[in-house]
Amino acid sequence: MSTSLHHRAIEHLGTRIVAGELPAGHIMLAEHLEEELQVSRSVVREAVRVLQSLGLVETTKRVGIRVLPANRWNPFDSQVIRWRLAGEGRGAQLRSLAELRTAVEPVAAELAATNAPEEIRRELVEVSHAMRDAGRAGDVPRFLELDIHFHSLLLTGSGNEMFANMVGQVAETLTGRTVHGLMPDRPRDTALQWHVDVAEAIAAGNPAGAREASDRIMRQTIAEMEPEWKDQPRVFVPVTRP
Repeated sequence: MSTSLHHRAIEHLGTRIVAGELPAGHIMLAEHLEEELQVSRSVVREAVRVLQSLGLVETTKRVGIRVLPANRWNPFDSQVIRWRLAGEGRGAQLRSLAELRTAVEPVAAELAATNAPEEIRRELVEVSHAMRDAGRAGDVPRFLELDIHFHSLLLTGSGNEMFANMVGQVAETLTGRTVHGLMPDRPRDTALQWHVDVAEAIAAGNPAGAREASDRIMRQTIAEMEPEWKDQPRVFVPVTRP
């Protein structure tokens, strides 16, 4: 089975579902998808299996492939995040990610100041200074690369494996903001300095200082991005009764 065909089928269907072009309750038939995508039944079957694992669809005998509502999707999956950032739900996705990062990253910075190995502390300082240089120079691709690496080091350096597993989500957030024109060519100098402050506090073993500087970054991020989600509805996931 061609990996590129498989990937194309997943991207095509996932993007359309998340964008609302294929609304919740919509029924698809495998034979129609074969014709629409010009792929084999095995490619369709594997694509549907992946979409099922993400909570986007379910299959029912003698009915077909049913599109599921947004409250059934896996909100932590990097593909779902990328698809939501590319569609009309961008604002709501940015809000959810910003709120999650605000809850996690300052704590991760505090933990990293206590737990991070020496090599991560040194690299954080190096990356933060390189970020500041790239940001001031308006080098957007280089800044994005460094920004992702900085936050990956921060989450990993916390020593909390659940925080470390958020690296993909944070990378999609930062990439999406850049790709969709939501980042300035030259970030605020104060924000650049706050990244340096986080890194230097972690390197110095200053948990309170690291948490405070990280919290400033996230509060500024929310203040800048809030207009993007002002009128976006929230998704409420049903609670299963015991």
